[in-house]
Formats: sequence, C-alpha cells, structure tokens
Amino acid sequence: AVLKGDKMQVLQMRPTEQVCVDQVRLGSLYAQLGEVDAEDVVSRTMDELALRISHCDRLFHASNWRELRKNSRSLIAIADQVGLAKLTTVAHDVTKSIDQNDQVAVAATLRRLIRVGERSLTAILDMPASSF
Repeated sequence: AVLKGDKMQVLQMRPTEQVCVDQVRLGSLYAQLGEVDAEDVVSRTMDELALRISHCDRLFHASNWRELRKNSRSLIAIADQVGLAKLTTVAHDVTKSIDQNDQVAVAATLRRLIRVGERSLTAILDMPASSF
C-alpha cells in the first residue's frame, strides 16, 4: 500500500517471468525423431505439462505434500525433455521447498512454477516448427 496525500492506494504486483526454449535441445529431438514424430512428442509433452502443473496446484490446496513432491519431480524430467530449463529449475525449487518443510516457500515457488509453466507453454506453442 502507498500513501498519496491523505489516501491509501493499493498497488498490485504482477510478476512476469522471462522464459526461453532451448532450441538446441528441441532441434536434437527433431533430428532424432523426424518432424512428424517430434511434433507428436512435443504436443503430448505440452499436454502433460499443463495437466501436471494444474495437478500441482490442486495437490497444494489439498496439502498433499508427498504427491506434490512426486508431481513436481516428474515435471523436471518432462520439461527438460523439450528444453524448458527455467521450468525445470523452478520445479526443482518446489521440490526442495517441500523437502525443507517450508510451506511459505512451497506456496511462493508453486506460484512461480505456474507462471513459468504458462509462459513456457506459450513460448513453445508460439515457435514456428522451422526454427528447429
């Protein structure tokens, strides 16, 4: 909150996350599998990431720390497969916060995971296939 004259104004913060797709990682996936199969893998991976990120949020609200940890760990491998390094890092941070039994850190890192996840999915979907 900020005091302006005799009135209090509430400022709303809207954090944004810069993400990038590791085009070398994605390019090697396309080279290994060919365009059609790689596009299928990327599409299924994006669907799986979206589902797991949403599931993480539900698990958090249910205070199911064990399953949240398991789900966050799975996000690490899935995101890494398609070159989403920031998402991999943040999923690791969520896992670490759970391991430290720090519920405030879990809440903060999970919010960040959701923001980074959304931006990462958008970044891959917005990339032309010819860039691999």
